[in-house]
Amino acid sequence: METKELLKKVRHLEIRTRGLVNQVFSGEYHSVFKGRGMTFSEVREYQMGDDIRTIDWNVTARFNHPFVKVFEEERELTVMLLVDMSGSQFFGSQGQLKRDIAVEISAILAFSAMKNNDKVGALLFSDQIEQFIPPRKGRSHALRIVRELISFEPIQSATSIQTALEYLNRVLKKRSIVFVISDFMDEGYETALRIAGRRHDLIGISLVDPRETELPKVGLMTIRDAETGEQRWIDTSDARLRAGYQAYRRSVLDSRRTLFLKAKLDAIEVQLGQSYMKPLTDFFRLRERRW
Repeated sequence: METKELLKKVRHLEIRTRGLVNQVFSGEYHSVFKGRGMTFSEVREYQMGDDIRTIDWNVTARFNHPFVKVFEEERELTVMLLVDMSGSQFFGSQGQLKRDIAVEISAILAFSAMKNNDKVGALLFSDQIEQFIPPRKGRSHALRIVRELISFEPIQSATSIQTALEYLNRVLKKRSIVFVISDFMDEGYETALRIAGRRHDLIGISLVDPRETELPKVGLMTIRDAETGEQRWIDTSDARLRAGYQAYRRSVLDSRRTLFLKAKLDAIEVQLGQSYMKPLTDFFRLRERRW
């Protein structure tokens, strides 16, 4: 992609998502994602109603009347975007690829972090670590992440969520907000997910295309595995085949939902062909009520 075309796409996406960030996510983002704790700010004279546990006894003894410690929330956060760039992300039956939706959601989250003066970074993965962008502050850094997401061409096509999570646990020592954006068409990542979920505030954003959960009745058709390249013919007029496929895909989705539930991790499900705004805003509002 030429530089001029890339910059045009980045600018277009920034403009498109700016309103969503300002109108929807700005205040809720701040209230939902708390700071790392309380830090000492200053001391002031005791006032009626102050908690006596905050009295600073050294200062009180020095001035011979009570003073209390004042604390404030340590607001700065680190947000990491783990974005699946495997072959299955280049599929979409509803007018947009999963990758397109992943880029737009990532842009919203990156600009929300920027607006709140938080650090934001990104980890792009397939079955290997394709690119790691360390978290930093500022608009130019958020734009760099968006630019990389739009233009990036992965080396591999397979998926390993486990590899991405294990790498994250090695390089990110401070507790962070971690969004994993993927279709979760993978196996063997359950233990790594639980470990990462204990170390960080981890939220899964699952991208689901309706064509992957239900086959159309169109007779003979060729299907191709986007990650292995394997092709085969199937007869979609066979009702048992369609029912079996649908049951299998539903069991896979149910297993993922159960995994996140048992690990006590938040999950957002985005259906391609529908606005991602509702599941995102529902998540923010539900989580805000929990706080």
